[in-house]
Amino acid sequence: MAYRRNPATDIETNGKNMRFSPRFLDELRERISLADLVGRRVKLQRAGREWKGLCPFHQEKTPSFHVVEDKNFYHCFGCGAHGDAIRWLEETEGMSFPEAVEELARHAGMPLPKRDPETARRERDAEDHRGRLLAAMEAATRFYQQQLGSSEGASARDYLKARGVTAESVLEFRLGFAPGGARRDRLAAALAAQGFDTDTLVDAGLLIRPRKAEGRAPFDRFRERLIFPIGDARGRIIAFGGRALDDHPAKYLNSPETPLFHKGEGLYRYREARAAARDGNILVVEGYMDVIALAQAGFPQAVAPLGTALSEAQLALLWRAAAEPLLCFDGDAAGLKAADRAIERALPLLAAGRSLRFVLLPGGMDPDDLIRREGANAFARLIESALPLIDMLWRLMVENADTSTPERRAAVEQAVFTRLRTIADERLRELYFREMGARLRRIGRSSWVAGRQKPAGRAPRPRGHGAGRPWRATEVPRSRGRLLETRLGRSKGPGERRHAEELCLALVLQHPQLAERHFEKLTTMVIGDPALDSLRTEILSAMGSTPDLDREGLRAHLKERGHDGAIRRLMHSDVIRSLRFMNASASEQEVERGWRQVIARLRCLALEEELKEAEERYGRELSDSALDRLLALREEMERAYAALLEDEDHGGRVA
Repeated sequence: MAYRRNPATDIETNGKNMRFSPRFLDELRERISLADLVGRRVKLQRAGREWKGLCPFHQEKTPSFHVVEDKNFYHCFGCGAHGDAIRWLEETEGMSFPEAVEELARHAGMPLPKRDPETARRERDAEDHRGRLLAAMEAATRFYQQQLGSSEGASARDYLKARGVTAESVLEFRLGFAPGGARRDRLAAALAAQGFDTDTLVDAGLLIRPRKAEGRAPFDRFRERLIFPIGDARGRIIAFGGRALDDHPAKYLNSPETPLFHKGEGLYRYREARAAARDGNILVVEGYMDVIALAQAGFPQAVAPLGTALSEAQLALLWRAAAEPLLCFDGDAAGLKAADRAIERALPLLAAGRSLRFVLLPGGMDPDDLIRREGANAFARLIESALPLIDMLWRLMVENADTSTPERRAAVEQAVFTRLRTIADERLRELYFREMGARLRRIGRSSWVAGRQKPAGRAPRPRGHGAGRPWRATEVPRSRGRLLETRLGRSKGPGERRHAEELCLALVLQHPQLAERHFEKLTTMVIGDPALDSLRTEILSAMGSTPDLDREGLRAHLKERGHDGAIRRLMHSDVIRSLRFMNASASEQEVERGWRQVIARLRCLALEEELKEAEERYGRELSDSALDRLLALREEMERAYAALLEDEDHGGRVA
């Protein structure tokens, strides 16, 4: 399976900037060494015709990030990050599209395309205006910082001290104070003395122009407030948040929409949090003070929205920093409602390697409160127990819903599946439907034990099991015994699961076309052994970068990357070599049947492990929910073994 371009991010057709022709951009990419560019930030190692390293966009221990220089793109098999040199600068440096192109052209020594005089003038004027706005915001930041240290800033300093904000954090976060008093133009006067005109300060959102301007001068937007500077992806100040220090009805006030600032497109402290998220995960909290408190407690990867619920643009920013951002909400009704809104926004955007997790805080507490009362370890424990998106959705829509009658249960199911239909990714939508459907069916099956009293110290005995002998849920189906008699099912005791995993990879090594044909299955299957999982990743990398790779080519690729020993162990196993589908001359039908039966066997073994865990849970709890889970798994395992045996009986055994 070869890398494929994503039309949604194809910079030649997305209309970002018509100034640069496709021909110019192609030549620019050809002149730039992508490996050198990426290598400034990522430690790369040569891997055949490619370069390989740890992905900068998500946390990983095994390299899955590849730079394919002859095709001018990078790709991560772990989180799906993909792009070219221009995209790289946009993602890692926070540059706009034109800025990235200009930077690369300067590096490559290419002159930029000439523009017509009128277009050039308009662009130059817009850039000059943007530069003046940024300069005004920086000057305002320094003014507010100075005011915080003045006598008038005492109330703001007292507030920060009471909230546990250190002097170091005041400097790091560039906190400030907007003075109040009788004068309403303190900032305006200070910046005017530095040469900033009124129109620029109004456009930057620093001043408010009265609606009826006759005889009334513009006045400062922020007055008698603690100031939180808000930076862009490059760290430049583009807006402010102001917290009232009196009983003002508007507790927080943010900058308005300006040419620099769009509140639904940025996040407080995103640049700093993204850098820190490379060693952890990115956290989303409600307020500025929470971000500061978390940074002081050792969690510098926290961001906050800018006065609004999370938008699609903000979710996209978060996914650039981490595959599964953590959203922190209060566990009360308001917090759950906010979590529900976030899920509603996120579902259409979900994809492989792109989801959310949820941290629910104790009622009435925010991260700042929790850390101050119980310490950083308490918050770390909450992070460790974060709920995956599907579990949060279940909690919101099903856990406390009334499912006491078939009609009410049907209404809940309809609401759940209506929401799941908003998932745009077809494969992911199918998986969510399957998992949610299984959970909902278990609710239905639990009715048969409802109201029945359990004998003390004993589990209820389902029908179909002989009286007079103890029932164990993990009794394996009788069909399994017949499967173990075949060479395909030959076990090595505790290593049975590993044996099946080895067989799966050996099959792909012998018949690489299976990796092309079943790329998604090979990508998503769970392999418990780390060495085999590493080999699987390398196989996917090879097949992804070189389409139609044959047996010898694949093995040569793997040997270059240090997997020669693993290949020898797999391919020289007596059990594996004795299987018909492992023969190089096996027919395509035999190979496909072998693949199908190996995958089915892995699923059966995984179900056995899940069933054992379910039985242990039921032994501890003796609850209806634990029993429902146990019975559902047993039914699924019976079906899986029966289907595998039927496939062998009707299609012919491959062993």
